[in-house]
Amino acid sequence: MKIGEAKQICYANHTKLFDQMRTLSKRKEEAEAQYRITGKGSFSEEAATLELSLNDTKKAYEENQKVIEEVMDQWTATFNAEVSRQQGETMAECAEDLGKIMTVFRRLAHGDIVPQGDERRLMEYDEKMYQAAKNLQMMAQMAEKERKRHKSLWDDDEIKENPADPMATADNTEYAGELPDIEMPEETTIET
Repeated sequence: MKIGEAKQICYANHTKLFDQMRTLSKRKEEAEAQYRITGKGSFSEEAATLELSLNDTKKAYEENQKVIEEVMDQWTATFNAEVSRQQGETMAECAEDLGKIMTVFRRLAHGDIVPQGDERRLMEYDEKMYQAAKNLQMMAQMAEKERKRHKSLWDDDEIKENPADPMATADNTEYAGELPDIEMPEETTIET
C-alpha cells in the first residue's frame, strides 16, 4: 500500500469517527435532558449506553490518530529525503559548472582558443572575470606562442530532466507497515 493511499484511508476514518463522536455526544445530551425533564429511567439507560458507545468511539479515534502520526512521519521522512537528494544533485551540478567556468578562464588566460559558447557562459557567470580572462588572453597571444584549440566543456545536447516532485514521491512510496483494522463502534440504542 502506498503512503498516499494510507493517508486517505486514515483521514476518511478520522472524519467518520469524528462525526460519530459528535452525533453520539449530541444524542447523549438529548437523552440526559429528557431524563431530567421526565425522570424516566429509559432515558437514563439510553444516556449510559450512549456514553459507552462514545467512549469506544473515542478510543478508536485516538488509535486512528496514532496511525495518522505514523503515516505522516513516514511521508515526511520520504519527502525530506527526496528534497535532500535533489539539493545534493543541484549542488553537485553547480560545483561541476563552477569547475568548468574556472577551466574556461584558465584556458583563455593562457591565450588558448575556446568555443564561443564557453566564453558566453563565463561572461554570464561573471562579466569582470570574463574581461580579465580576455585581457590575459590578448597578452598571451602577443607572446606569439602556439595556441591550443579546445572543445566545449558543456554538452549542449544534454536534456535536463525536471526533478521529481517530493510530495508525489512521498505519496507513492510503499508504506512500511500495515494499517490496523480500526473498527467503527456501532451506535447502540435502547427503544423507549
